[in-house]
Amino acid sequence: MQTPQDILQHVFGYHQFRGQQETIVNTLIGGHDALVLMPTGGGKSLCYQIPALARPGTGIVVSPLIALMQDQVTALRELGVRAGFLNSTLAWPDVQDTERALLNGELDLLYIAPERLIQTRTLDLLHQAELALFAIDEAHCVAQWGHDFRADYLRLDLLHNEFPQVPRVALTATADMRTREEIIERLQLQEAQQFIVGFDRPNIQYRIQQKDNPRRQLLSFLKDEYPQQAGIVYCLSRKKVEQTAEWLSGEGFNALPYHAGLSPRLRETNQSRFLREDGVVMVATIAFGMGIDKPDVRFVAHLDLPKSIEAYYQETGRAGRDGQPATALLLYGLEDVVKLRQMMSTSEGNEQFKRGEQQRLNAMLGLCELTSCRRQVLLRYFGDQLDEPCGNCDTCLTPPQTWDATEAVRKALSCVYRTGQRFGVTHIVDVLRGSGNEKVITQGHNQLSTYGIGKELTVDEWKAVLRQLVAAGYLDVDAEGFGGLQLTESCRPILRGEQRVNLRRDIRTRKPTARAARRPDADIAEVDRPLWEALRACRRRLAEEHGVPPYVIFHDVTLRDMLEQRPHTATELLAVSGVGDSKLERFGADFLEVIQDFSALAS
Repeated sequence: MQTPQDILQHVFGYHQFRGQQETIVNTLIGGHDALVLMPTGGGKSLCYQIPALARPGTGIVVSPLIALMQDQVTALRELGVRAGFLNSTLAWPDVQDTERALLNGELDLLYIAPERLIQTRTLDLLHQAELALFAIDEAHCVAQWGHDFRADYLRLDLLHNEFPQVPRVALTATADMRTREEIIERLQLQEAQQFIVGFDRPNIQYRIQQKDNPRRQLLSFLKDEYPQQAGIVYCLSRKKVEQTAEWLSGEGFNALPYHAGLSPRLRETNQSRFLREDGVVMVATIAFGMGIDKPDVRFVAHLDLPKSIEAYYQETGRAGRDGQPATALLLYGLEDVVKLRQMMSTSEGNEQFKRGEQQRLNAMLGLCELTSCRRQVLLRYFGDQLDEPCGNCDTCLTPPQTWDATEAVRKALSCVYRTGQRFGVTHIVDVLRGSGNEKVITQGHNQLSTYGIGKELTVDEWKAVLRQLVAAGYLDVDAEGFGGLQLTESCRPILRGEQRVNLRRDIRTRKPTARAARRPDADIAEVDRPLWEALRACRRRLAEEHGVPPYVIFHDVTLRDMLEQRPHTATELLAVSGVGDSKLERFGADFLEVIQDFSALAS
């Protein structure tokens, strides 16, 4: 058995553990169970990979990501780790070879899809092998009504019953208290030590804007800030994914679609291009992204409202895994709320589930309409604490204006009541502004006392008022009908004149504080740029030769460290962050040659 520190340094090329990694590793090496909540990019995989290498036997990793298993295994093999996978993509002879390697003790890590793991044949195989541990990755998939639910995860409690002596670790980047409790219950981890690492991702700038020609808003964002950089654009529907990808391609972006309705071959091709090529924009439903290791995703943009803060945090967390500045942009409108509530009302869940989903959506709406620091509220949702405003979200950088909207709110609520609580936003605004359109006349709403009492506000200003009243819980949306607005009990004090209401003022012409468009490597000095480009070219050549994404060879962080340290010997290169024994042996000579050539030219 090697020590964890030896494995960290010589296999993975890192010189010290981060945060609670070492404690988690030692817990598993000691044979104990663990639940790990750690933000994306925080180093979760090391928490089970190192114990699997330190303990006798093979570490079994349960992963829902069949499409990514091969990439994950290839990356481990580049490190000199004996890794394999079992899933439905393998031909039968390859399955037999992998099973034989497991039984012969020739594998350090074996990745298995949950639907294969729970088969009797696989369980019989595992009983014959020496097992180091079970790692249940993306453990939030066990939450029955979660945003990435996988039915096969519900049967993973059998690991506790079938292999009681094998330590288990469940890992996820995102889980609120309800999901956390469900993971513990369903996986029988009541005795597991819990490691809740801080959720904060300070390098991500959170921005939320109301929709005002969302295509124009997205195009401005991409052209102004990220014209040639990798990112993800999330849409609610498959149709919108394809239309948005086609439109962005027409605007000169390297944009690809991804959703569950595409053929497996096309999904695999597009995902591979996103991982291997520079500057690809993936337009996707939430079917894309879980487990994506690409470190240089510079932005995540949502063109529709996520259904919960948990889903929003999980998806935005795919940006900036390398710790460099990244942006999470969300565009939303009241039509998103109507659409999501209609989806919830037709779901298969019971009433308790629907109430829970409604509460989660309400929390998401609350985050959208904040006038204070978004990051503080986001972290508080997960039980984390940020004592001071973050200074890196839109409400911190450009504090929103507020106004005393009490009278306008009373007018709006009265109009909703007098029109029968069955009409949507557009009709309510038409009545308030005294429109003479056919629908208002036909319904007789031009005879109401609220007809024309709101001419002092524009159409957009009234829409903002109604949107914020829904977000604050003063109005509800009829999910089973056509999105009609309805009063809630909480609006009574306002109508009785007992409560005043301040709302945020939407100023649609104001742009949020944005980062100027720049290359990710813009901070590299001009004198160093030729060597930087030569190191990148060397990495690109090796990646093509080995059939892996460039970051599997070395991350940008490692290339930057090479640029700074200018190692000339194998021993000096081994001191560079991210260079372990295997990568030194495989790639060291190539990079040392590049550095030595430039040193010779400079002398």
